[in-house]
Amino acid sequence: MKSFQFSVLAALAATQAMGHATFQQLWINGEDQMSLVVPVTDVSSNAVRCNANPAAAKGKCGVSAGDTVTVEMHQQPNDRSCANEAIGGNHFGPVMVYLTRVDDAATADGSTGWYKIYEDSWAKNPSGYSGSDDFWGVKDMNKCCGLVDVPIPQDTPAGDYLLRAEVIALHVAGGVGGAQLYMSCYQLTVDGNGNASPATVQFPGAYSAQDPGILFNMYAPVSSYKAPGPAVVSGGTTKTAGSGCTGCEASCHA
Repeated sequence: MKSFQFSVLAALAATQAMGHATFQQLWINGEDQMSLVVPVTDVSSNAVRCNANPAAAKGKCGVSAGDTVTVEMHQQPNDRSCANEAIGGNHFGPVMVYLTRVDDAATADGSTGWYKIYEDSWAKNPSGYSGSDDFWGVKDMNKCCGLVDVPIPQDTPAGDYLLRAEVIALHVAGGVGGAQLYMSCYQLTVDGNGNASPATVQFPGAYSAQDPGILFNMYAPVSSYKAPGPAVVSGGTTKTAGSGCTGCEASCHA
């Protein structure tokens, strides 16, 4: 079995994050790579790239284009039990993943251009009565023990990348600055011979505090929801909210 090393560009502030969700682990093709973030509410700050206080990584994860990277999220540090919701308290919203190509993933700060490779957002629940009853990416993630499968697009060129995994919790997003963004960046070295060159966005800049996917009343009747940021690129993955845990690499861990 191959072994990989990874590090997270994140704020290691456990005392502040105890009540919040945290991206903690990374899996590659079903192998656990065996690591906390506080929410970002100011979408104009540099912290929206990879969370606050990024530091140089100790290593990189080697992956191949087409591999599946599985990011793992939990509300409490060191709690990876499927018996508990990965993120509770009605922290419903979209789950999104971005890539940015960089010179050296170990030292990159996320200031380069990003493109979206994965999104699990929203779908109407015909038996529900409001947005909180609808299908959300976070609900799918909870059904999958906090795990989110993210295929690296087959046409990804070889090189170093940051992978940015993000949840936007909308439980208090009815006012400006209420949406809570949880993100972490992982350092990857991709092996591949693709030649994709997708359009990119900048963080900050990709989101506005007034975006309808950011300023959003989850408890009112919802007829539509569009996650913020760009569309998923060609070759990326758009999951249908409400499909639960489908094809998850490591859904049976205890």
